[in-house]
Formats: sequence, structure tokens, C-alpha cells
Amino acid sequence: MREESPNVTVTLHYRDPEAFPDTLFNLWANDRLDDFFPVPEGSKVEVVEGEIIVSPAAPPEHNGFVADIIDSLGDARRDQPDFPWGYDVGSGLVLVGTEKGFVPDLTVLDRQAALSVRRTRAKKLVSDEAEMVVEITSPGNADTDRRPRTRRNDNKWNSYAASGIPYYLLVDRDPKVARVFLYSIPDEATAAYLHEDSWAFGETIRLPEPLDFEIDTELWEPWE
Repeated sequence: MREESPNVTVTLHYRDPEAFPDTLFNLWANDRLDDFFPVPEGSKVEVVEGEIIVSPAAPPEHNGFVADIIDSLGDARRDQPDFPWGYDVGSGLVLVGTEKGFVPDLTVLDRQAALSVRRTRAKKLVSDEAEMVVEITSPGNADTDRRPRTRRNDNKWNSYAASGIPYYLLVDRDPKVARVFLYSIPDEATAAYLHEDSWAFGETIRLPEPLDFEIDTELWEPWE
């Protein structure tokens, strides 16, 4: 079933620096944004340099892709006693050195780093902790996730590369694409990934070392 209008992302512009007791980014990073800007329960809230980006909660069809990747991580942990990777779902990710905060569909990070985040009760992850971020496109915001024709401030491909995140896995569910892309070798100066691998839906994704695990995409289908 097609993901209809509930998946539309809304960008809200706030340019008055005196309207809030702190920057919108700092309020978001410290979980205080809801005190000043109530959003519908379950919405995904991101901040890009003075702009609030509000997206609806993802539907089960979308979340099924995330569940499949998590299952693959679990299989790798079972088969490899020293498998080093853990994951996080739904937490905000602060891009170090910027006023940007995104909420990836999935973040893969070192298991010890994930444990430290849990023990310290950190409010957000930081990009230095992420080994790979995963985004799954929806009709309302796919262009924000994909590699753009020219550099864009709100684009996640640019932003993740500029932050030095080693790997970006993009699951593009557009029927015209229906493909998975793994971007690597981030060039922080140009905000670009220099290498790309890709797989069609239905193929097995084999992630290179140091990630070193496979993802079964047999059940993956584009939106209709």
C-alpha cells in the first residue's frame, strides 16, 4: 500500500534568536525542544541550523526494512563470537561541529560505544560514534536522503559525509530505483562520499570489512 500524505515532511523556520532561551539545536540536543514547540506524539523531529524538520512516524511497512537489518546484525553476532557491532533505533544523532541533528532510521556503532551510551544515559548519539547510518526513503522526503546533484545544506548524504561517518546505507524504495546503495570513503571537505556500491532489491547485501555482515533483501519491495 502506498505511503500517502501522512509521510509529508514539514520544515518550520524560526529566525528570531530571542524567541527561545537557547538555540533550537541546543534545545533539541538536550531534549528540551518539546517544552517550547509541541509536536504530534511519535513524530520524528530533526534540526538543521535554525530550522525544525518534522516528519510523521514511519509505518510498519517502512519499519520492516529496519527489522530485517537488525535481524542480520543478530545473525552475525550469533555466527561471529567477536562481532563488534551494535545498533540504535530512533535516537537523535548530533553531527559534530555543526548545528545539525538528524534521526537516522538505524545507526550502527561499536558495541562498547552503544553500551557506554546506555550507561551514561546520553540524550543523543554523536556522529563520532557512528560507523554506519541507514536511511530508508519515503515518498515525502526521498530527495533529502539521496545523493544530490549539487551540495545542499539539508541533505543527509552531504551532511553525513561532511561529518566523517564511514558508511551510509541508503535503501531507496522508489519504484524507479528499488536499489540499495552503500556509500563510503567520506570526504569531509567536499561533503561527499567517494565510493559507491549497490544492490538490487532481492539480492544479498554483503557489507565489506570492518562491517562484515550480510543483509537478506528477499522480502524488500518498493512503495506502490
